[in-house]
Amino acid sequence: PTDTVYGVACLAQDSGAVRSIYSLKGRNGAKPLAICVGDVDRLYRYCHVNVPDELLRDLLPGPVTLVLKRSEELNKDLNPFTSLVGVRIPNHPFIRELARACCGPLALTSANVSSRASTLTVSEFQDLWPQLSLIIDGGPIGDVQSPECRLGSTVVDLSVSGKFTIIRPGCALTSTVEILRQKYGLTPESS
Repeated sequence: PTDTVYGVACLAQDSGAVRSIYSLKGRNGAKPLAICVGDVDRLYRYCHVNVPDELLRDLLPGPVTLVLKRSEELNKDLNPFTSLVGVRIPNHPFIRELARACCGPLALTSANVSSRASTLTVSEFQDLWPQLSLIIDGGPIGDVQSPECRLGSTVVDLSVSGKFTIIRPGCALTSTVEILRQKYGLTPESS
C-alpha cells in the first residue's frame, strides 16, 4: 500500500529485480520506473537537486513524484535511456518504513498490468500474485468507487531550474501547482 494506489516495488540497485518488474507488468522498457526513499534526506544521494530543500519538504512525503536529474549512484540499468529519475516518498507509514529499512532506493510502480487501471485493493491485482514474493494487504486505499482515487501521484519535472512541467496530473495537481507557482515562483515550462 502507498498513499495513492497499491504498488509493486523492488530494490532499484538490483538490475535483475528491475527487469522482473517490467516483465511482471508487461511494461514498455522505455517507460521509466520511479524510485522510492523513506525520507527527503535520502534522495540527495540518487538525484541532483536544483530546487530548495524546503520545496522538497513541502511536497514530500505526499502523492507527488518529483522528476530530477539522476546521480551516478543510481543503478545504470534503471531507466538507462534518460538522465532523469522520478522520486517518490509516499505519505504512508508502511512503505516509508520499508524504504528506510532497505540499503538503497526501491523501484516503485503501480500494482497492475500496464495500461490497466491502478489498484486500490490487493484483490484487484491478484493475477500478479503468483509472480510476487510478498503481498502486503493494507486494506482498501481511498474510495474504490471513485475514479479520482485511481489517478496515482502527480508527476512533475523539476529538472530545469526555475521551471516545472506536469508530466501526469495525478491526484494532487492543484495543490502541487499552487506550491510551485505561488510559494516558489516557478513557471510552467511551455511544451
